[in-house]
Amino acid sequence: MAHEFDLRKQITLEATPEQVWEAIATGPGQDAWFMGRNEVEPRPGGVTRQHVGGHAEEGVVTAWEPPRRFAFRGGADGAFMACEFIVEGRERGSTVLRMVQSGVLGDDWDTEYDALNRGWDLYLHTLEQYLTHFTGRRAAVIFGARPAEEGGVPVWPVLERGLGITGPLSPGDRVRLTPEGLDPIDGVVDYARPDFLGVRTEDALYRFIRGMHDTLVIGHHVFDHAGRADPAELEQAWNDWLAKIFC
Repeated sequence: MAHEFDLRKQITLEATPEQVWEAIATGPGQDAWFMGRNEVEPRPGGVTRQHVGGHAEEGVVTAWEPPRRFAFRGGADGAFMACEFIVEGRERGSTVLRMVQSGVLGDDWDTEYDALNRGWDLYLHTLEQYLTHFTGRRAAVIFGARPAEEGGVPVWPVLERGLGITGPLSPGDRVRLTPEGLDPIDGVVDYARPDFLGVRTEDALYRFIRGMHDTLVIGHHVFDHAGRADPAELEQAWNDWLAKIFC
């Protein structure tokens, strides 16, 4: 049975409304903090596209009022998912961002709603980190996913061992991640909650997520990728690592 839902979030950002608008309403801006690789046609009725794991999800811009209001909607066959962002400038250059996501979820709606709710907490935090530390810089998006195997072991301990994590982590902790076959990652934990880990370095935001049905997801934003491997090669290396740690 389908279930309609309405999810609301609010965050105060130390950035101007114009900076927030650039981050939420353009493809390169979304790439710096949101899921996948994104495209936004900047007009009412324009097309939006989100490329994740070889699949492209299309939508249509339903509100385009820079730098105050941006909304889009996608879906087909009676199902839909819509997002609306309201940008409100405050004194001393800060901005309040309000987000409303609405749509229709399936039979497992409570699990899906919980995943969306907790996922938005991570993504809005990542937006805050981007605007604080990397404003205006282009990001190479690195995405990977490893579905759970039937009867397999819980994925989070496998992830921690694969990253060389030996104890609990808290926001503010200095950490070195050592994924085999990739360069070590030295940074600070900026997000640590059950099923979520975020690490910020001088040139990247690394994101590790245990998604629905024990799927392990990575969604990294690499800002200074000149001189590194091609982003496609780097993404392949991370996906190879995901496969390796479950062997």
